[in-house]
Amino acid sequence: MIPFLDLKSLNKVHREELIEAATRVIDSGWYIQGECLKRFEEEFSAYTGSLHTVGVANGLDALTLTIRAWKELGKLKDHDEVIVPANTYIATLLAVTENNLIPVLVEPDADTYNLCPKNIEQALTEKTRLIMPVHLYGQLADMPAIDAIAKRKNLLVLEDSAQAHGAQVAGRNAGNWGDASGFSFYPGKNLGALGDAGAITSSDDELVNMIQALRNYGSHEKYKNVVQGVNSRLDEIQAAMLSVKLKYLQAQTNARRRVAAIYMTGINNPLIKLPLNSNINVKNHTSHVWHLFVVRTEVRDALQCHLAKSGVQTLIHYPIPPHQQQAYIQSEFYDKTFPITERIHREVLSLPISPVMTDAEAYHVVEVCNSFSVDA
Repeated sequence: MIPFLDLKSLNKVHREELIEAATRVIDSGWYIQGECLKRFEEEFSAYTGSLHTVGVANGLDALTLTIRAWKELGKLKDHDEVIVPANTYIATLLAVTENNLIPVLVEPDADTYNLCPKNIEQALTEKTRLIMPVHLYGQLADMPAIDAIAKRKNLLVLEDSAQAHGAQVAGRNAGNWGDASGFSFYPGKNLGALGDAGAITSSDDELVNMIQALRNYGSHEKYKNVVQGVNSRLDEIQAAMLSVKLKYLQAQTNARRRVAAIYMTGINNPLIKLPLNSNINVKNHTSHVWHLFVVRTEVRDALQCHLAKSGVQTLIHYPIPPHQQQAYIQSEFYDKTFPITERIHREVLSLPISPVMTDAEAYHVVEVCNSFSVDA
């Protein structure tokens, strides 16, 4: 079986370095907000091009605390509207509703699956205060256009970069476009910790200062609490793990691009729609980091079954869109009709892709995809 993602093999490559890094933390006797965190925050800022990185417990907290910080600073208030893509993972919406703001779901571009600037324009109201583009599958949204809308309308922009470590558009990295960006380092991400972890990037000193307090019980100085914060700190061991793995991220991105290139040039089954992008030419692989390689087909269940029988594991990202989730049954958008989003969620299938996949494995996936038919 070709696994969807072999984390054991992925981390085995760096096993000795990871053990050495963990040992240094253990032997230091300092496990929260120490030198390892400071070092990783500096390294990740340099990587993204942002002035600051704030390590937090996970990717959801990264989004939630950023919005909360803007509320504390008076830049957002209860019931403000936030533009979000209708086809995102539910975490994007949870960060909005946790802060008592109103998510306004917008249909994505049908080819790129990212926020469509034209649809953003149509969804704007007098209550709109924030746009949250989600760089889905490892490909940046049309940030030049979104940035232009935000500047013209005086709106904040919070990038959801959970799947886009190192992705670029117009030479700028994910995490260095909006007023702030939330990253996840969940183990399966392109830059993955060995547990939950996340971070916020921003070049806004005031915002970063507030987030640093919020993540630590509302405190910059022990026992002096300036706001009602939470406990959401990226611990020393995970920071140390991430510093090790960050060194190899570009090489691993290149390996993902190699697999993606095999898929893009090899899969030619008319029943399978390959990834497209109207703004970035994905075939040159310069901007897409391929967190996921997502195809679409009207006969998804049959294709997934065909692949499984041939030893290829696949996943569905994501089977149920947020507006159909029971968690939001009381919301205004629950069970509304979003045709593009609903079709995407019915048809998407993620093929295996990872830095440890061999060319032979990738070519086998291509062969199995091309041998698929509705009669198979």
